[in-house]
Amino acid sequence: MPIKLFLEYLSFEKKYSIHTITAYKNDLVSFQLFCLVTYSQDIEYINYSQIRSWIVLLVNKGITNRTVNRKVSSLKTFYKYLQKIKQIDKNPLSKHQALKVAKRVQVPFSEREINEVIGQLKSQDGFWSNRNKMVVELLYATGMRRNELIQLSLKDVDLSNGTIKVLGKRNKERYIPLLGSVKESLKIYLQQRSKEVLDFEYLFFTEKKNKLYPALVYRIINEYFSTVTTKVKKSPHVLRHSFATHLLNGGADLNSVKELLGHSSLASTQVYTHSSLRKLKEVYNQAHPRSKKK
Repeated sequence: MPIKLFLEYLSFEKKYSIHTITAYKNDLVSFQLFCLVTYSQDIEYINYSQIRSWIVLLVNKGITNRTVNRKVSSLKTFYKYLQKIKQIDKNPLSKHQALKVAKRVQVPFSEREINEVIGQLKSQDGFWSNRNKMVVELLYATGMRRNELIQLSLKDVDLSNGTIKVLGKRNKERYIPLLGSVKESLKIYLQQRSKEVLDFEYLFFTEKKNKLYPALVYRIINEYFSTVTTKVKKSPHVLRHSFATHLLNGGADLNSVKELLGHSSLASTQVYTHSSLRKLKEVYNQAHPRSKKK
């Protein structure tokens, strides 16, 4: 029952996405099973040493520290909720230290790689190639998340004002300006789209006239960028990372990039600054008079 109430709280009060709620549910149900099998206790009566034994079990199974930290974070949020509703007095994870993880360095696509992919798609005929081009262009031109792209509806596109409305995490809306070239691409796409489907809410759809789904968006990005880059990771998120990095390289301030990305804090945006700092160092070393002296 506490898990069910917690998931309802995440859905109705916190407005979390179905994907996020499912992740919480899986973590909590898995831990609940461990509690019952190992200690014959419900999840709300477990203490920190018992949670530690679960963490050790996960690590011994070869689960990465990053994944373990995510699972423990789910528990911590759950116990905070139990405190809030006065079901427990103390959060057993209040003093827990997260496991150390290696920092993941995201390598953005270069401007050349992105332009090559868009150029490839422009040279291909047909509505579906144009849909794929529009997917690539919008992800890169706006920095929106994959799920935000999937949820776009026709009414979110305002060509007259040159903006697009995006529904972000926790149902927060934001408006992103559209580049002139993207507006023109959208006009052409919408004209072609009207010949393919009528009375369909979402901006993008599959050949079976269904809404796009995450695996398809990933496949579009991965397949096209595999032809122009040897980078290991080729995903919609790398396009989002490229958007932020290229803006910062071009002189955009961090606060503006934060708003465009839909981040709630600057800390989330600062992860994108390492690439722009590297570029800044190159410019600095080339331009500063002292850099030429031995």
